[in-house]
Amino acid sequence: MHYFWPMDSYKQISSLQNPLVKSLLLLKEKSRERKKTGLFLIEGLREIGMAIKGNMGLETILFFPDLISYDQILNLTKISGVGPDFIEISKEVYQKLAHRETTEGVLAIARSRTHALDALVFKTTNPLILVAESPEKPGNIGALFRTADAANIDAVIIANAKGDLYNPNSIRASIGCLFTNQIAVGSTSEVIAFLRKKKISIFCASLMASKNYLDVDYRKAAAIVVGAESIGLSEEWLAASNQNIVIPMEGEIDSMNVSVSAAILIFEAKRQRRIS
Repeated sequence: MHYFWPMDSYKQISSLQNPLVKSLLLLKEKSRERKKTGLFLIEGLREIGMAIKGNMGLETILFFPDLISYDQILNLTKISGVGPDFIEISKEVYQKLAHRETTEGVLAIARSRTHALDALVFKTTNPLILVAESPEKPGNIGALFRTADAANIDAVIIANAKGDLYNPNSIRASIGCLFTNQIAVGSTSEVIAFLRKKKISIFCASLMASKNYLDVDYRKAAAIVVGAESIGLSEEWLAASNQNIVIPMEGEIDSMNVSVSAAILIFEAKRQRRIS
């Protein structure tokens, strides 16, 4: 299905029966449709701004003029020459397409990336990488990307991906940091082989045979690997680990949210690198 119009034909859509609206609802609700078309929806000024900073391919911007003006959209995108198409939409269409109520009246259709391991480019000889094995909850996936952006690490790798990176909840939880990180996806075996090829040490967050995370040196090329909260890391990762690490718990529970744990470990690695 053709989703877009030429730049010189400004469009308005007011009907929920419009074929484009129906197509966008599928993109919003169905991971299968996002994968088939290579397209997804971005919602909100901040998220779209982050997509622009991350050089994502924006195809179309849709806006509800009662909440945001055409001039604001132009200022956001800083368009010169060829850019995305613009479509003014009605309140009914906006409310149907929007995933949440307070997103300033603007959405964008963007093209997804491939996220191949071989496409990762490291600017230093001692990259710091976060690896997450089989994260399932979109909120956790998004939070991991937000943590990675905050620490300005070199890449995030998702091993054995279960969820959809472009799920609206992942984008929302990442506050657009999905677009500003280097992200790759592969099987656990592929990721381990990639890290070994690049001579990157593997530090697995685990309760078994572990050292206190504060007693480990992360200053050389390092991958910090975290697993799903419910089951932890697979045996394949633990067998490949150069050193298992643990954050000591002082209460009754023996683990934390995966994005919180990842943040603690990443920022310790960053601290060590600053003082080395």
